[in-house]
Amino acid sequence: MREFAGIQKILGYARRACTDYGMIESGDRIAVGVSGGKDSLTLLVTLALLKRFYGAEYELFPVTLDAGFPGAGFSNIQLLCDQLGLTLTLLPSDVYEIVFNIRKEKFPCSLCANMRRGALNSAAVKLGCNKVALGHHFDDTVETLMMNLLIEGRFGCFSPVTYLDRSGITMIRPLIYCPEKEITAFIRKNGIEPSPKYCPADGNTKRAEIKKLLADMSKNDRGLKVRLFGALERSGVDGWSVHERHRKTKSEAD
Repeated sequence: MREFAGIQKILGYARRACTDYGMIESGDRIAVGVSGGKDSLTLLVTLALLKRFYGAEYELFPVTLDAGFPGAGFSNIQLLCDQLGLTLTLLPSDVYEIVFNIRKEKFPCSLCANMRRGALNSAAVKLGCNKVALGHHFDDTVETLMMNLLIEGRFGCFSPVTYLDRSGITMIRPLIYCPEKEITAFIRKNGIEPSPKYCPADGNTKRAEIKKLLADMSKNDRGLKVRLFGALERSGVDGWSVHERHRKTKSEAD
């Protein structure tokens, strides 16, 4: 397996998240959603290397959805899977055709995400997996919290661990403690090539607006994101809980 520089801190974040929320157990077969972006590529490397010392025996099955975006390619994902000794499952789909051509969604993100997630969960079931790992990180968590609060008027976020009754799949998010800047630095340091942005809505979404808002607010208040994350933990909603021994570590996020 290829060696990766600068992965130690990310492994630490992932190990603590997996331990705190009981994300991984021996015997797990984990489908890893790999879109080709920096977050999912980092997640794949992290879970592959975490096996060396986590203390649980598990298998990884990287899964990539070909949503049908014009010009999309997957050679970078295949290359990383080869370097990790993992077999990539590539799923063809008509997500782009349905969302952008047939439905012509003005706000396509929700439908697109739901369709992609459904396809990923179905693939996981076919592969005999009991868990699906997604690459949401610390900053994604805070942004989602703010989106729900400002747009929907509710305090909540995706859960660290979610059991889906219909499929019997458990969704896990091992990077929830990891700041985005650590992921960006890791990708750059190792010369890993993320996929280009194929989606025509990229950069023109509510999430992009919230991301900019938080960035602007954080310029004068570096502890803002940490306090928001802490508020989510203390609220106890959506499966979140307080793990005080991580407070100092997560303060590095800003």
